[in-house]
Amino acid sequence: MFMEAPETLLYATVAAFVLGWLVAKIGSYFGNKVAAKNRDPRDDRIRSLEAELRVAKSDAEKNKDELANRGKDLTDSNKSIAERDATIEKLHVEVERLRKDLKESVKKTRELRAELSDRATENLRSEVKLREVETELSVAQASTDMIATGVLDYSVAPGEEDSDKPRAQVAKGRN
Repeated sequence: MFMEAPETLLYATVAAFVLGWLVAKIGSYFGNKVAAKNRDPRDDRIRSLEAELRVAKSDAEKNKDELANRGKDLTDSNKSIAERDATIEKLHVEVERLRKDLKESVKKTRELRAELSDRATENLRSEVKLREVETELSVAQASTDMIATGVLDYSVAPGEEDSDKPRAQVAKGRN
């Protein structure tokens, strides 16, 4: 009997433990249902606000990182814009210099064209005068040649036979 008692005691203890655990589980299940019905709505609100706060903090961290990246991009863009503005300003100065140079070149070209036109006109006048002189010279040469050869004799010209002077002398006096 002595040996039987500890074995029964052992089974009774294990059964009591399992039964207590089972009763505790059932009691907590029904207790939670009742507690859920009697729970304060402010606790739910607090929990939802805490969840929103965690989400907002993670969004804020993401936004801070994005803002830092955008700040770097903005700084790079500003540097690029400043360099481009400097280049544009240099190009404007160069364009103004080239415009002045072009105006001066056009002015000089016009002056040279006017001078060339004047010279061409003067050259043309000189050629015309030269041709006139050549023509007069050739006429005079032809007259001289004709007089020298005797083809042209003013002394025998009709209507001058009565005159005191020969006609060739009159013609020479006119020239």
